[in-house]
Amino acid sequence: MRTADPAVVVAEPPPGVARLPLVCDSPHSGTRYPADFVTRLPFARLRQAEDTHIDTLWSAAPRHGATLLAAQFPRAYIDPNRALDDLDPELLDGPWPSPLNPGEKSRLGYGLVWRRVSADEPLYDHPLQVAAVQSRVVRCWKPYHAALSAAVARAVKEFGALWHLNLHSMPDNAYEKLGIASPHPLADFVLGDREGTTCEPALLDVVEAAVRAHGYTVARNDPYKGVALIAEIGNPALARHSLQIEIRRPVYMNEATREPNEGFVPLQRCIEATVGAVAAHVRMQLRRTE
Repeated sequence: MRTADPAVVVAEPPPGVARLPLVCDSPHSGTRYPADFVTRLPFARLRQAEDTHIDTLWSAAPRHGATLLAAQFPRAYIDPNRALDDLDPELLDGPWPSPLNPGEKSRLGYGLVWRRVSADEPLYDHPLQVAAVQSRVVRCWKPYHAALSAAVARAVKEFGALWHLNLHSMPDNAYEKLGIASPHPLADFVLGDREGTTCEPALLDVVEAAVRAHGYTVARNDPYKGVALIAEIGNPALARHSLQIEIRRPVYMNEATREPNEGFVPLQRCIEATVGAVAAHVRMQLRRTE
């Protein structure tokens, strides 16, 4: 079953598949650009911010008992993986009605509302109206969070536990964009648990083993540790496990055109196997608590 509003699509397990307390969400794969999203960049450059195709790559998740959510709006318009106060006040034409607390992502230009796509490509040549940004919050950020919160609450209520996969892709120049001088290449997959604070170690082990079995390289918390959503959802002490998964974009698509490449189908097979392994892990953990 699929439910949708203009902000988010929610795919539930199909008939005959038992629901698990496994929630997968893709907050940055949206490609429906609102009419009021007017920037100084050409559309092709604006699309570089998307986690394009991530929702499609993980589309098998409901067949394994998971609930899959996918944002429909672009992350540069408003980012559901940021806190509401992680907003750069210099973007605005007036004061925000509540206190702001812009963090490192806002400093880099990638906060609640993006200021740039890359260091030398500002999105806007004028301040944004406060009311216009508030409208983005109401139409996009809040519905996405409401849908994700409902899926999480349902899992916790029915099973007393939760496993959450927060799904992303990363540019091939991620280290450069983050201002990090890395001594090694970017891994194909980066698993982030905010340095061991948002999920059980076993969940990382399951995902890493499944991914490596298909020939991909894996890193943990390097360079992405996880941001607002897994920090909010993950609490291993309460049996709420939340893991961020980043996939290097050239593994499955042409970053310039956003079109799938020859790696797309093999990666999709890897991801289905990975979801299956996670689902088996979840079932085993549930049996242990019966």
